[in-house]
Amino acid sequence: MTEPSSRRPGFGMPAPGRPAGTQAAGAEEPAPGQDGPDGQPDLPPDARVDLAAERKAAGIDEILEALDHELVGLAPVKQRIREIAALLLVDRVRERFGLAATRPSLHMCFTGAPGTGKTTVALRMAELLHRVGYLERGHLVAVTRDDLVGQYVGHTAPKTKEVLKRAMGGVLFIDEAYYLYRADNERDYGQESIEILLQVMENQRDKIVVILAGYKDRMDSFFASNPGMSSRIAHHLDFPEYSLDELADIAQLMLGEVAYRLSGEAEATLRHYLDRRMRQPRFANARSVRNALERARLRHASRLLGETDRTWTRDDLMRLEPADLLASRVFADPVQARTMGPGEPDASG
Repeated sequence: MTEPSSRRPGFGMPAPGRPAGTQAAGAEEPAPGQDGPDGQPDLPPDARVDLAAERKAAGIDEILEALDHELVGLAPVKQRIREIAALLLVDRVRERFGLAATRPSLHMCFTGAPGTGKTTVALRMAELLHRVGYLERGHLVAVTRDDLVGQYVGHTAPKTKEVLKRAMGGVLFIDEAYYLYRADNERDYGQESIEILLQVMENQRDKIVVILAGYKDRMDSFFASNPGMSSRIAHHLDFPEYSLDELADIAQLMLGEVAYRLSGEAEATLRHYLDRRMRQPRFANARSVRNALERARLRHASRLLGETDRTWTRDDLMRLEPADLLASRVFADPVQARTMGPGEPDASG
């Protein structure tokens, strides 16, 4: 019976008690047929590997395709995810050849306005890291300051540690992370939470990935005040706000998911709506689009039920008309310079 390999699965990490790098050049070559990472057989030195087939078998293509389907635009973000996926896949294959591969740090910072896809990307990233063997479970735990920081002495450490416990084996997503640090309040307990996070991000980076998210300028200030946190972030991904054309495409995707569509006239009305809404306060990109469509569906249903003297076809039940959008107060409210603070709700009507 072949003895199992003593290497830890994934990225050439040493087994407990073995110094890193002991499988560098000169080490004994793996015997063909031994189990490599994720139960795959080790490869002889003269083997050849089809990386495209490996990528497909790992389910990476499925995740990348899902991202393309779920999110409009964000080309730079998607490209970085493809690069990370490629690195992790190549590292996994390298280990099957017995080549050393330093486990990369994948703590990240996502910056951008609300509704630009940060949480969706974090969800897919967690799934991707699980598929390639980087994370054990691949789930996402999304939190804010209130989930991590206590209100009195001795309360913060247990809260932070409990969140970290839940996130182990997956991704911890901290939204509006800059609120963890409040320089103007000497009695604030956020710094205690940051120190615990720093320890875990450094000492247990093989068990958890931390993603910090928020507005770019505020995250920059946060990192300037917490250089230890900045040094542990390997990837900074900026999520730009959507253009009018992209928002219109997002609306079509959202409607298609629930078997609705816009009439030709309603398509023009929606673009007019979005053009105004983008220049009004508390605009939240895709979230504002979703809210607008939900309200349009409400008006559509009320409009159909209000006409009691006629019957309706299947297409009538699917088709939104200009009237379902024009009743919004967006067309009544003045267009002005847009400002939106963190956590403010979308007020589109």
